[in-house]
Amino acid sequence: MISTVISLPRTKDEVGPRGPGAIYQNVDGRFEVLALINNPSEAAQLLRRDSARWALIVRDTLRPDGQPFAVGSVWTTSDYLIRPAKTVAPAFALTPAA
Repeated sequence: MISTVISLPRTKDEVGPRGPGAIYQNVDGRFEVLALINNPSEAAQLLRRDSARWALIVRDTLRPDGQPFAVGSVWTTSDYLIRPAKTVAPAFALTPAA
């Protein structure tokens, strides 16, 4: 019997550079990423798709009344990063005692 192993793309590759704070644009609009949901059960519920492993909460910045909504589309060559994701600074810095 021949077995076939199907390798699924990693979540990081699917999400691309769209971390919280990132702004990206594609043919559908310009979006600010408000949150990245990594919990598969939460993502599946948000997207109403049992196979979802992650979801993004985004807001279309081209619409003045743009409301946040969930998306599960993968990062492609049609997407363009305008602003990279924000890096979270540590809440405190450890410094050696004097």
